[in-house]
Amino acid sequence: MQVRSLNNSLLEHARTEQRTLVGGLTSRHRLFVLLLNTIPLFHGAWVIATAFFLPLAWWMRIIAAAGVLYLVPPLVIRVLLVFGRIREGSLTLGSKDFFLWWASFQWQMIFCRFPGLEELLRLIPGCYSLWLRLWGAHIGRFTFWAPGTLILDRPFLRIGNDVVLGAGVRLNAHVADMDEKGQRHLLLATLEIGDRCHIGGYSLLTAGTKIEKDQTTKAFLLSPPFSLWRNGKRVREPSTPEIPAVTATRTEEIPEL
Repeated sequence: MQVRSLNNSLLEHARTEQRTLVGGLTSRHRLFVLLLNTIPLFHGAWVIATAFFLPLAWWMRIIAAAGVLYLVPPLVIRVLLVFGRIREGSLTLGSKDFFLWWASFQWQMIFCRFPGLEELLRLIPGCYSLWLRLWGAHIGRFTFWAPGTLILDRPFLRIGNDVVLGAGVRLNAHVADMDEKGQRHLLLATLEIGDRCHIGGYSLLTAGTKIEKDQTTKAFLLSPPFSLWRNGKRVREPSTPEIPAVTATRTEEIPEL
């Protein structure tokens, strides 16, 4: 019952966030958002067309369809981040940074709608972490992804070595926000988890959350944006600092947090 309640709460939060974001856009911007929203449909249709209509042997069509499904989105995102810079922090709705993020989010949407596609990769040791690195994420060695782990912003992850993520953990590097003047914004920031951390099952880590190395968090942890966790406690209040833009060219090693 507790797990079901959390899932219902997360779904309601997602619906509220979507209404909040769309409500802060002009009519012209909404049309552009609707256009970008066709990316998942285009992606799915491309996979189906490749699997059933290419003039190749059946096994070659399956391999080609798998490539379109799993490889095209991260490669598109890497190209997108080479030619465009997404500034982390508080993004104004309708800004260039917002639309770059929204486009990248739509290329990930099919994996959010059908999480079983990622679970297939997790059956092969090391394959899922390698796939996340294609998106631009920094993933350390020997990371364990328990069933039901859900990631919404794959390029905005920095995970250290020997990390365990419990069942049903949600990693959400973006949240909707409203300032004192009633202006809507998008908070976007990389999630950082240090070496040898264990994240309790059904936890929700939001934008800018940082968990220091050697931490074990409780199950059902709700981490507000820009929180720092040390010794099982949040030691910094949420804030929205200015963060340098992120591009696909960042290749530095993951530091110990």
